[in-house]
Amino acid sequence: MTKILLVEDNEMNRDMLSRRLKRKGYEVVIAVDGQEGVNMANSESPALILLDMSLPVMDGWEAARQLKSNPDTKDIPVLGLSAHAMTPDRDKAINAGCDDYDTKPVDIKRLMEKIDALLGNSDG
Repeated sequence: MTKILLVEDNEMNRDMLSRRLKRKGYEVVIAVDGQEGVNMANSESPALILLDMSLPVMDGWEAARQLKSNPDTKDIPVLGLSAHAMTPDRDKAINAGCDDYDTKPVDIKRLMEKIDALLGNSDG
């Protein structure tokens, strides 16, 4: 089973996303702040990280930088999530190390397509 690390501080978003991902057949592990996300990326070795950009303790941009600068986690695809939908926000996330970016509220179909693309799943 493919493991996804969901780093999200909002309980409603966390619940909805984890249920949808599990329904699609993914194993989901959850972190509620950026530091916990970085730590869990090391301990859990997920296939992909869904990373909220607005997090307590350590924000998503810094978490992405740390993940991509660590040899143990640099190859894990990171999909940044944010309510900020402007082009500079997407560019900032990509420049921090996110492999892709999606906006909230989450469009599940679009998000699943992005997850499939990052994981190399063509059957979506």
